[in-house]
Amino acid sequence: MALPPIIHAGGYTAITTRIEVNLEASSLDDTGFVRDFHELAALKQFIDSTLDHRHLNDVLGHDRTTTEVICKWLYDWCKAHWSEVVAVRVSETPNTWAEYRP
Repeated sequence: MALPPIIHAGGYTAITTRIEVNLEASSLDDTGFVRDFHELAALKQFIDSTLDHRHLNDVLGHDRTTTEVICKWLYDWCKAHWSEVVAVRVSETPNTWAEYRP
């Protein structure tokens, strides 16, 4: 009997995954923010619409779905939307994480 292909599952569930986006600016805007949290809600919408109930291999188009690769992919998306982004960190569990900071 042939076994089904192994698909990377990792700890990528709503319960255990934490994504942090680090932003930096030389000064704050007129309201005292680097970027208003309301604007950052676009990342949650992107994650929900792109990743929710999908296989990472299909989303990324390859089977190198390591936490490091996902960090870089999310960093690129975030940087394209907000110039202040300097790093993205993805945690699979409270004790395991990767950070992409070019």
